[in-house]
Amino acid sequence: MLHMVNKSPFQNGGLDSCLRFASAGDCILLMEDAAFAAATGTAKSAEVEAACKKFKVYALSADIKARAVKSVIEGIEVIDYAGFVDLVDQNKTHSWL
Repeated sequence: MLHMVNKSPFQNGGLDSCLRFASAGDCILLMEDAAFAAATGTAKSAEVEAACKKFKVYALSADIKARAVKSVIEGIEVIDYAGFVDLVDQNKTHSWL
């Protein structure tokens, strides 16, 4: 399962819900404002670092760049749009709003 999170974890509970319901072997994609969750040194960093140990976590490169995220948490794979398409093609998806 590919869990797509697109809201800021600082303004919305989508990421928290995703992390509670995701299962072993699932993937999580941080996109749009959820890309802020990929940044090091934030209030969510420890939670996201722990998630990287349980799930494969991705962040969309265009969204990382657009939000000026300087440093990405170790364990998060930054992907381009082609990688995003591959993830969607290979997995069932669930969007967290």
